[in-house]
Amino acid sequence: MRKFNWTNIWQNVRLLLILVGLCFLYSFTLQRNEARKITKSIVEFTKGDNGFVTREAVNKLLIENNQDAKTIRKDGLDLNKLEKSISSNDMIEKSEVFVSIDGVLKAVVKQKTPIARVNNETGSFYIDYEGHTMPLSEIHAARVPLVSGEINAKNSKEISKLLRFVYDDDFLKKNIIGMQILPSGSLLMWNRNFDYTIEFGKTINVEQKFNNYKAFFQKTVQDSSINKYKSINLKFTQQVVCTK
Repeated sequence: MRKFNWTNIWQNVRLLLILVGLCFLYSFTLQRNEARKITKSIVEFTKGDNGFVTREAVNKLLIENNQDAKTIRKDGLDLNKLEKSISSNDMIEKSEVFVSIDGVLKAVVKQKTPIARVNNETGSFYIDYEGHTMPLSEIHAARVPLVSGEINAKNSKEISKLLRFVYDDDFLKKNIIGMQILPSGSLLMWNRNFDYTIEFGKTINVEQKFNNYKAFFQKTVQDSSINKYKSINLKFTQQVVCTK
């Protein structure tokens, strides 16, 4: 006759009871946690962001126009909906919304990064780092190059790429203050500290042209001849043609 190993059976039963108990406690805690109300709401902007949108404006979207975040239950929150609502703001690139264990509703917001301001027949607006348009802000103005001329479906991609190149380069970001898009597609640019114009040509060989310009600038600043020039032609990648 086979004997039962009651010791092993009891250990297995005890483990099963422990697991059931843990599951019950977890479920109870989860339900109780979801039923709790929000203690407060916090809006945090990522480091380096410009002040194109206020915390108050984001917080209004975050708490869905409720005057007091403490009236909101955790289980009544749709975090995805809140993120979409905040990200729909024309000044915001993306957001992340979550609730902490202690009931704090928090939104981490990344604002759009303008890289140029456009003034043309269609109006005045910014171009952001992703190449999208964004409206001007009533509370903050970005110090970016001023662009005139037509930006359309045909040239917008290359223009945005060139503007990103300028924005990412410390020297060019400080040096180039404006540009004009000519009907031919060529670009004219202006320097912050000197009166000459920069004839950049079409948006091709961008890096080489800007490297040529940097070399010209460093040389002429050192020998104090830079003030003699009225225009700098960068159309030819093998040389810089200057007009006095």
